[in-house]
Amino acid sequence: MGGRQRPPRARTPRQGRPVGARPRVNSRAEFARIEGFLAWEAEVAAAERDARAFAAQFPWLPAAERESLEQAYAADRLRYAEEVVDRAVERCRRLAARYRVECRRICARWAALCLSVTVAAALFAVVPAVLRG
Repeated sequence: MGGRQRPPRARTPRQGRPVGARPRVNSRAEFARIEGFLAWEAEVAAAERDARAFAAQFPWLPAAERESLEQAYAADRLRYAEEVVDRAVERCRRLAARYRVECRRICARWAALCLSVTVAAALFAVVPAVLRG
């Protein structure tokens, strides 16, 4: 019962680089990609193992039907696992977008505060000199 691999998701385009040039490798992204691949392969193996255990509960079924039952069980479990992963990825994307917006807002507040303090300090330095002279 060959495992069904999850189709690869969108990848970064590799267009626009000179022929023969080596692509830049983002080691964190590569490690995450490899980790995801290994996690998915473990899920496929677990689904196949559990499918065999489930089908073994029906010893009266002919071998072909048991095989069909195993494949249906594994496919259903992998479909569910894909949905779980897709929901988690979407949640991460939404959180990342929200955190980026919040970070920009905080940075803008800090910039405004620093600018205000700088302007106030400049005024306190200039105003006494203007009043004296």
